[in-house]
Amino acid sequence: MTLLVALPDRDMLDRLTPQVAGEVDLVVWRPDDKPLDRVIDLLVMPYTVSYDSLATLAGRVRHVQSQSLGYDGAAEFVPAGTTLSNAIGVHEGPAAELAMTLILASQRGWPAVGRNQDAERWERPVWPGLIGKRVLLIGVGGIGREFEKRIAGFDTELTRVARTGRDDIHGIDELPRLLPAADIVVLAIPLTPETEGLVDGGFLDLLPPDALLVNVSRGRIVDTEALVQRVRSGAIRCALDVTDPEPLPSGHPLWSLPGSLISPHLGGNVASINQRIDPLVLAQIALLLRGEHPADIVID
Repeated sequence: MTLLVALPDRDMLDRLTPQVAGEVDLVVWRPDDKPLDRVIDLLVMPYTVSYDSLATLAGRVRHVQSQSLGYDGAAEFVPAGTTLSNAIGVHEGPAAELAMTLILASQRGWPAVGRNQDAERWERPVWPGLIGKRVLLIGVGGIGREFEKRIAGFDTELTRVARTGRDDIHGIDELPRLLPAADIVVLAIPLTPETEGLVDGGFLDLLPPDALLVNVSRGRIVDTEALVQRVRSGAIRCALDVTDPEPLPSGHPLWSLPGSLISPHLGGNVASINQRIDPLVLAQIALLLRGEHPADIVID
């Protein structure tokens, strides 16, 4: 029997059809659609979708390919007998690019500059800039490695932090010593029980005045109430692509506080995403055709 691969939309179907052999059946199908009369060998999820839609797929799907890098919360809904892979190599570069965008915008005062343009107001305050700043990168995985490449040319002092220290990478247990020397802190770590709420009031109070917190990982790594209190007081600034709650509701103080820059979870959402997700899906299909396990399984 041919391999059955379910894709989330017609666009992906049109892109992949010319690239697969005859032993693959491609269909457009999502978890909320009417059940198919065959077991799906590979289900490619839409880019933005809740994992709770997987809960009803027991016995109907063998493997799920997410288009996201993060998979927190998925284990609760992936049925027994189904495996799930995350999208390694798809979002790390764009997320690091956005981290740099948030840093540069914040360090050069872009929110205020943009508002001045809207108001046709010519003002020239002095902003901190990035040259010579001390950057503390928490997380040295895929996003962290891509971030290192992008900040390398900006004449900063970069300190790297991982769960455990090794070589020139510091352990997370060293944060109390490292935070007071950080002008900018970049969060690029997955959400786990150990990292949830890592950035609390005590963490933030160790930062020097006017330090910038950048989060391109997951919102729940940061204690939002503690962050709001310190941004409101002017103690620190923040630039966030992810928040808790998410989406950030209308009227939330992080939208309007001076020193707060919000991006609505745009990390991997760039026009070039298809150039990375399509080869990943094709590689998974090739593995399945050879009778091998899919790559990058995170839930088994």
